[in-house]
Amino acid sequence: MNTLHELQDSGALFVGPEVHLERIAPDVVFYPGCRLSGGELSIGPGCVIGAEAPVTLNNCQLGARVHLAGGYFEESTFLDDAKAGSCSHVRPGCLLEEGASIAHSVGIKQTVFLPWVTAGSLINFCDALMAGGTSRKDHSEIGSSYIHFNFTPHQDKATASLIGDVPNGVLLKQPPIFLGGQGGLVGPSKLAFGTVIPAGQIWRGNVEKPNQLVARAGFKRDLAMTYNPNTFSSISQIVRNNLTYIGNILALDAWHRVVRSRYLSEFAFQEACRVGARKRLADILSERLNRLDELLKKVEKSFANDPSPQKENQELVQQWAKAKEALTKLIESRDAVVVPSEVTAIVNALPAKEYLTEVQALSEVDSTILNLWLTYHVATVERLMPSGRNSCCG
Repeated sequence: MNTLHELQDSGALFVGPEVHLERIAPDVVFYPGCRLSGGELSIGPGCVIGAEAPVTLNNCQLGARVHLAGGYFEESTFLDDAKAGSCSHVRPGCLLEEGASIAHSVGIKQTVFLPWVTAGSLINFCDALMAGGTSRKDHSEIGSSYIHFNFTPHQDKATASLIGDVPNGVLLKQPPIFLGGQGGLVGPSKLAFGTVIPAGQIWRGNVEKPNQLVARAGFKRDLAMTYNPNTFSSISQIVRNNLTYIGNILALDAWHRVVRSRYLSEFAFQEACRVGARKRLADILSERLNRLDELLKKVEKSFANDPSPQKENQELVQQWAKAKEALTKLIESRDAVVVPSEVTAIVNALPAKEYLTEVQALSEVDSTILNLWLTYHVATVERLMPSGRNSCCG
């Protein structure tokens, strides 16, 4: 056993002066060579840090029994039993819920894994939310050597992908999603629950129907053509997917504010995780709004160089200023949103002891009410851009 004080006294563990030692549970096991920093750092009981390689841990919040084997972790939140292998590179804005895990050499940023989601090794999976699965043995999976492509030739990152969704995913009753190894997903994409993409596939586009095995040829023919990254084809699907993603993050934030708060308040480390999780979601909301705004500004600028710009792109640009203002207000006022009495009654009836078990045990009626409540958050965002044949939500 290597306690914090033993290693700190021997010089084998660096602890920044801003770290509050009382926020680190006394039974946490540290291995030599780790570095702890950040005034918001909190580590719950039963955690093991650096068992395979040194860990740099900055301003993260860890629940109980979290294992970080080695690597770099910054401004991210890990709920109970989350795990990360050696050479992990976890940049700000990540939230791994109960039992979620990444194996060795995985890079994530602004990434959300709902309970039990599992990523293999040698993966880059930034700017995405993944759900699905009903247990540690029945979980959504990202195969080894997988990439989420989140940067375009237009040099924009309005590319966040939604694998599963929040209104159904948080209820922990949906079939898992499988992304086969040595493959990739081109963002922004939406995949329904039960989607299976075989190994070696680079997937572009959405999968709307659940429980589909899907694969496509990479390209139907060879390509060799003039390409101008300063002009845009239709962006309606991109905008639609971005708004749906933001709506899902707002829904998850509401879930954490109303439901999760009952399960993350008894102990100080739980409270730190509650605050940390909502901060992660706030950061994601800010990032996604900024990235979508940047894209639409690029599209507007492109009109000067495009002799025949897409009409629907022009309409989207015209609609965006009003939609952005409304979306900004929606994000800023989310704490003041009134919770329906039916939702409050369901939440108040929960025993608030075993989160995973109790959520899965919700009746069909209660699950439907909670699902509709969260779906409303998504739909509210999607409606911000007027519907129509040439609009993002047509």
